[in-house]
Amino acid sequence: MSSFSEGIGAIFDAILAGDSWMFAESLNHSAAYIVGIFVVLVGGFIVLKILQAVPILDNHLERTILITSYLVIAAVIFVEVIRRFVFQSQVPWSTTLPPYLFLIMTWVGCAYNTRLRSHLSFSEFRAGMPPAGQLFCVCLDAVLWLTFALIVIVTTTKQTANSAANFQILLGTDNILQWWFYACVPASWLILSARVIENLIEDISRFRAGEPVVQQTSMISD
Repeated sequence: MSSFSEGIGAIFDAILAGDSWMFAESLNHSAAYIVGIFVVLVGGFIVLKILQAVPILDNHLERTILITSYLVIAAVIFVEVIRRFVFQSQVPWSTTLPPYLFLIMTWVGCAYNTRLRSHLSFSEFRAGMPPAGQLFCVCLDAVLWLTFALIVIVTTTKQTANSAANFQILLGTDNILQWWFYACVPASWLILSARVIENLIEDISRFRAGEPVVQQTSMISD
């Protein structure tokens, strides 16, 4: 127990010190997952409350990031293909920036699909189950999603801290750091955790009201 306390203390000491190397080292302790549970549950709930308090974020945050990332990727590829084959010139970062933007687009898109409930959920099969069975399935979904979020947030935060500690620069640039992009992954999964908690609260409310828990949805429903 004392070992976990020391590990948790080391993590918070590193955060307060603002030392990325110390933070990366502290995350090697298994106590990082204890802190991660707090981040996923409490942090996800706080993010949910912020989204609910600011409707414009609730309605447009994920879509804005998705569309912006996609348009920037498309613009970079379109322009640089023309520059390369017509003018024999190419910006050095044109081949390194799009993969990082795609990384952001992927995980924010995952959070958006969770919000729309358009991820794989076997809703056709579950709709025929009794309400208690439906509630069990959605609770199991929430536990699995939050467990995945815990693992991803802890491991990618460690990767982000390592990148920051080593001052890794985006190839083809002089002052753009890679950890800026890596940090978007745990942030995206924190948003996803908020959406999972939001869905679970709605599902429990429907169960208590005697309504069907499982809803038929599609990606174009929003």
